[in-house]
Amino acid sequence: MRVGSFVLAAQFPGQGQGEALHRAVRSAEVAEEAGLDSVWLAEHHFVPYGVCPSAVTFAALLLGRTRRIRVGTAVSVLPTAHPVALAEQAALLHITSGGRFTLGVGRGGPWVDLEVFGSGLAAYESGFPESLDLLLRWLREPRVAADGPRHRFREVAVVPRPRELIDGDPVPETVVACTSPRSVRLAAERCLPMLLGMHCGDEEKAEAVGAWRREALAAGHDPDEVARVAAGHVSAGVAQLADRTEDAVETLAKALPGWLRQGLDAHVTVDGRHRAMRDPVAYTELLCGLHPVGTPRLAADRLAATSERTGITRFALLVEGSGDLAATEENVRRLGAEVLPRLV
Repeated sequence: MRVGSFVLAAQFPGQGQGEALHRAVRSAEVAEEAGLDSVWLAEHHFVPYGVCPSAVTFAALLLGRTRRIRVGTAVSVLPTAHPVALAEQAALLHITSGGRFTLGVGRGGPWVDLEVFGSGLAAYESGFPESLDLLLRWLREPRVAADGPRHRFREVAVVPRPRELIDGDPVPETVVACTSPRSVRLAAERCLPMLLGMHCGDEEKAEAVGAWRREALAAGHDPDEVARVAAGHVSAGVAQLADRTEDAVETLAKALPGWLRQGLDAHVTVDGRHRAMRDPVAYTELLCGLHPVGTPRLAADRLAATSERTGITRFALLVEGSGDLAATEENVRRLGAEVLPRLV
């Protein structure tokens, strides 16, 4: 089982943006010290929900500060980025880190980001498959041209080529955030592993994994390849540890609703459509019930149960739910020292 941290660089009420970013950096550094498998970095624009606007840039920083741990984006939002530019960055990080970089991509939302970056609503509503396919071709082929509805250019050389990495995987691992049957099918048809969100319970994740396998086989992928890629699915969640479960729940009940309320309320749709946001208190209660929130033994048991029910063996766990730097570092250290040994 591979357990990593999920870093949002969340700005809690009363905190500055620099404080949120410093806590994010330190939580990642401590994750390597604590023996975690990976760090997953979120990306958001114009909202305090997360103050990291470029997950791939943040990944570059952390890859330079670490030596062992894998660093991934969760996710780089493809509709607001050019797929070739993102693929070039992924190739660069793949080569220079010795293969420690994972590129997670997603569709994002219908936010004002699409207006600011000039990509438009169509990039979100219909352009994701084209952009994903262009990105994948760039990572796999020596020369690429494009003649699609959104991207058209003459054939050019891929520089640097990811396959220049002598040891390890020939191309960066690519993971797709899946929040609907359509995105599950998209990932399956390309035989790419899924990142499933922390709002989902085990039953919903198990259904997604089963649907992904059926779609991947129906698309003609080799069963052995399907099984190999399926081992890369990632389950996002929340981890908060304490000597008593009620204390861990209380920590999140005090901190998360305020962050969620100001963060979610700040989202603005590009076309004025109404978006119903989750109730912060109810969502906090849901997260505490679904994920490893409690004693180290309870946390290990919940991770093991999720793995058994879904078949997923990779986890990206939000560790900064307290909003406090020292408490976050302690949470990560306890995850490594008191939970990981129970999962062996």
